Amino acid sequence: MRVLVTGATGYVGGRLVPVLLQQGHEVRCFTRDASRLRDLPWRSQVDIAEGDVLDRAAVLDALADVDVAYYLVHALGTGGDFEQSDRQAARTFAAAADDRGIGRIVYLGGLAPTDGELSRHLRSREEVGEIFLAADTPAAVLRAAVILGSGSASFEMLRHLTERLPAMVTPRWVHNRIQPIAIRDVVRYFGACANSLPADVNRTFDIGGPDVLTYVSMMQRYAALAGLRRRIIVPVRSCHRRCRATGSGW
Repeated sequence: MRVLVTGATGYVGGRLVPVLLQQGHEVRCFTRDASRLRDLPWRSQVDIAEGDVLDRAAVLDALADVDVAYYLVHALGTGGDFEQSDRQAARTFAAAADDRGIGRIVYLGGLAPTDGELSRHLRSREEVGEIFLAADTPAAVLRAAVILGSGSASFEMLRHLTERLPAMVTPRWVHNRIQPIAIRDVVRYFGACANSLPADVNRTFDIGGPDVLTYVSMMQRYAALAGLRRRIIVPVRSCHRRCRATGSGW
């Protein structure tokens, strides 16, 4: 199949592209700056479309003759109005996918708690998933909590804190129970969305590894595997309710 990957310069997208190539798919990467792909080892094996997900014409061009589109971008960190940007970009992409008649959109969202207040980040990720599920194009919305792998933001923060701080005072949400997943499994699920899902499937899939852990237990496991002594972790009441509500990162 011909697949489009947005966010190919990101952590997940950069690991998904070579797997899709190995599976025999034709891959097109959609990016705002093609030069960011210049030094990647698979650069010569992909087609590149340059543009912004907010630009309807650019998205339509990128989706030409595409069977499956992976949507791996979000506007967090671009400013205070990132929720509006995410909303507009998702609507633009969904409408363009409908116009092009592609087979499926695959989106990576966040695993949200069923009760309690959501952070702005998780609330926006949920909304984007709902936009894709409401479109005419079938969507597979994969929702993950902490993604672990060398280079991932969650893993590198965990590693940094555990290695640098033999004792630490932390907010109470470090005892939140989460279900982390390895990046290799995330990529495997993404590949299955292109290869194995029936054409009419339009739903969310919560993905996670076999273990339900807390942030504290993950830090202690890392310390043991790294040959460090057991860390002293003292949780205190946090005034940042937003952090406690995420359950999906640091």
